Amino acid sequence: MADRNEEPQYPIDAIALLKTDHRKVKNLFASYESAGNFCTKHLLAEQVFTELELHAQLEENVFYPAYAATTGKHGTQLVADSRLAHEHVRELMSELQGIDLDEAAFEVKFHELMGIVREHVAEEENAMFPEAEQILADQLEDLRDHMVALKQQLTPSPQQ
Repeated sequence: MADRNEEPQYPIDAIALLKTDHRKVKNLFASYESAGNFCTKHLLAEQVFTELELHAQLEENVFYPAYAATTGKHGTQLVADSRLAHEHVRELMSELQGIDLDEAAFEVKFHELMGIVREHVAEEENAMFPEAEQILADQLEDLRDHMVALKQQLTPSPQQ
């Protein structure tokens, strides 16, 4: 059993956790772009798909509902826009996973996915998160705990 005084495994609050996820995907994108062969790119793309789906679940099931419940019309619109972006990302991931695209077609579609994700991340980090830090200040640790629990539930434990 882990000691409660050990170094925390997760960031300090919900927004820090979501930003950590954003950085992880950004780093996977960079690895993808510098990968030398299609096999490596395909493996990296699969990691991206897993991370994006997990991240979307955290936002849609924990963060967005809390944010939407405490924000005004502008925030509600940001959540609606974010949910649409997630849907678009899922459609692209499905296309990338569901059919045997040749290397060039996969590359084009994956770059489209990267563009949408980067735009979505910028929108969240520049518009949604600063407001959320204010209006959800007293809930951010609890939201993080809910997201950590959901992440653990959705993530298969690694084989030791």
